[in-house]
Amino acid sequence: MSPSIAHDLETLRSLVADALYERYLGLVMGRVGMTRRRADCFLRLWLYLLLKIAHQQGQPLSVPLTRLTVPPGWVNCSCGEAAAVFYIDSDRGSDRSAGMMLDKLVALGLIQKMFDGNTTQIQVLELPELQATKPTDAIAKIIVDDFDPRCDAIPIANLLATNYNWLSRNTDAVPYRIANILRDWARQYRQGLRVLRRSDNQNPLGFYALYPTQRDSEIKFFEPPSQGLHLSQVTAEDPFKMALPGDQQCRAVFVRSFVIEPAFLGTHRCPFVCDAQQTLQAMQQDFPNLMDMYTLVIHPSYADLAQALGFQKTSADPKLPLQWMYQAVDRFMAIDVAAALAKIQG
Repeated sequence: MSPSIAHDLETLRSLVADALYERYLGLVMGRVGMTRRRADCFLRLWLYLLLKIAHQQGQPLSVPLTRLTVPPGWVNCSCGEAAAVFYIDSDRGSDRSAGMMLDKLVALGLIQKMFDGNTTQIQVLELPELQATKPTDAIAKIIVDDFDPRCDAIPIANLLATNYNWLSRNTDAVPYRIANILRDWARQYRQGLRVLRRSDNQNPLGFYALYPTQRDSEIKFFEPPSQGLHLSQVTAEDPFKMALPGDQQCRAVFVRSFVIEPAFLGTHRCPFVCDAQQTLQAMQQDFPNLMDMYTLVIHPSYADLAQALGFQKTSADPKLPLQWMYQAVDRFMAIDVAAALAKIQG
């Protein structure tokens, strides 16, 4: 195949409109463990394989594509070809580094790779989150609702478990454990637990937990972040005690969870954050001395979101990719969420 056709970035990028490319990029980046660089390499590889098959079959693609279709079956693709695609706009990387990137894409569940001793073959996998190329509101109306411990605990637990699976690589009974903890939290103070859900089948698509924290637990926000983990079985006993309504000593609220399914993150994080502002305002009636907000960033894809909302890193963990972040309640309440998030909309 001619390198001028296969390895020209302008040719590859001309296959899809910029808006569609950015949409796919955003959806892929919502995957656990994904970075923008890995997502970009994956999409470049996908476009290259589509172009290569079309060239081999003598059937030019009708461009621009309105959606990306999965290349059928296995496609020959050497590490040299991958390197030319991955590093087309920079100093050319080695075939070895391209091979390592392919291995990362395999580990992330994006592709399969097979080597028969002579030829490397690549197969792009069907990805459910990439099937949604229309606005998510066309599927069903998305609403923000109270957390229902009877119906929401299990699906939310499975959604949250993906964060911890990426962190600990341990899936032993994590959803079961998380579901029980969420129900315990709801029994103590349900007002801080909110769900993003479809209005037709009531399935939850997102969840956040604003956890009022007892005064004696505040010291934990200044200890290594890994010591603040609980849902992932790092600690058998919750290091943070929940404050109950009327506690005049409660000064801190812990954003213990904020997660949205990747396909809905770009379109619904703004209304979900706005809802968190309203929830926090209502919580101030129960805890009149709230002044500090803390969050523990577990998944790297949410670090940009926290920073856009004014959270500042206070400490990082020496052993795990975790960090404490802080924001004053008064300043969070005053944020124009739409303007703050505009810079990271994709």
